Amino acid sequence: MNQFMENFYADGSLLVLWGALILNWLIPIPKQSHLMVLWQKFGLILSDKVNKPDSYKQNLLSGTLASLLMIVPAVIVLIALSPLVWQSQLFDLALLILALDLRNLRHLSSELIEFLSKEDKASARTLLEGWLNRKTTTLSLVGIGKAGVETVLTGTARNLICVVFWYGWLGGIGALTFRIISELHHIWSPSRAEFHPFGLFTYKLLALIETIPVSLFAVLLFIGKDTMSHLRLILQQAASWTSPHIGALLAITGTKFNLSLGGPALYEHRKSVRTKLGGRIAPSSYHLSLVQRYLTQRILVWLVLQSIIMFVIHKGF
Repeated sequence: MNQFMENFYADGSLLVLWGALILNWLIPIPKQSHLMVLWQKFGLILSDKVNKPDSYKQNLLSGTLASLLMIVPAVIVLIALSPLVWQSQLFDLALLILALDLRNLRHLSSELIEFLSKEDKASARTLLEGWLNRKTTTLSLVGIGKAGVETVLTGTARNLICVVFWYGWLGGIGALTFRIISELHHIWSPSRAEFHPFGLFTYKLLALIETIPVSLFAVLLFIGKDTMSHLRLILQQAASWTSPHIGALLAITGTKFNLSLGGPALYEHRKSVRTKLGGRIAPSSYHLSLVQRYLTQRILVWLVLQSIIMFVIHKGF
């Protein structure tokens, strides 16, 4: 028993992981007061300066250089600060707390469930506006339900699963670096006409670093009797989505609960034709609560499995 505890406390990585999760849940940082909001504002100021309606290649080059300008200096500063802190575990804890967004995701889900149950479209649209790149003012109750499920799924994958995955490999710096890339993609999404092709580099970079954790989490969601018989359909639907790994996440959940996800979306004044995913039932507050409950169960499984893997790896070292 003593040997087990010595191994557990060896470098504090597991204590930092679970400590950050608990603190992020108990002491949430309001979304509008989060450091990532300031990061987004810097990104928008930069894009206003360099995202000009020039040629396709020029805009693509400008977006690539702008992304590197936002990401590389931030990583260098974090690496430079690392040996200067009193306790490296506390430094990792602070970075991981900033990178996680557990409580705000839970708040989004619970608020949407309440608004949908009351058919309060105005409040639901306002809530989703801070999370989506597309237009929310014309969303129907069906559209709100779809957008809610999609946002909760992608938000959980990116702001929790991917963050803790990269923490396990690269510590707090890796976790926060992933989050700042994810936030850049959010504000420079090439799905919006004004950021195409400016945001393509950030989109491709995010797709590269999130593919493994999101795909693994999709497999975790897939396991169960309600999806095994629909594997071919899920793979077909996922392959037709812009990001196949995100498409797999949505298709698996839609199939498991027979929910209709995807479909057309309005970006500013441009209608985007997206693939339809999942089943045929329009998501309601009841379905969103089912998805949230299922996600919570799978998140706990993911965290336990990652903790075991980290324990074994760190014990080996």
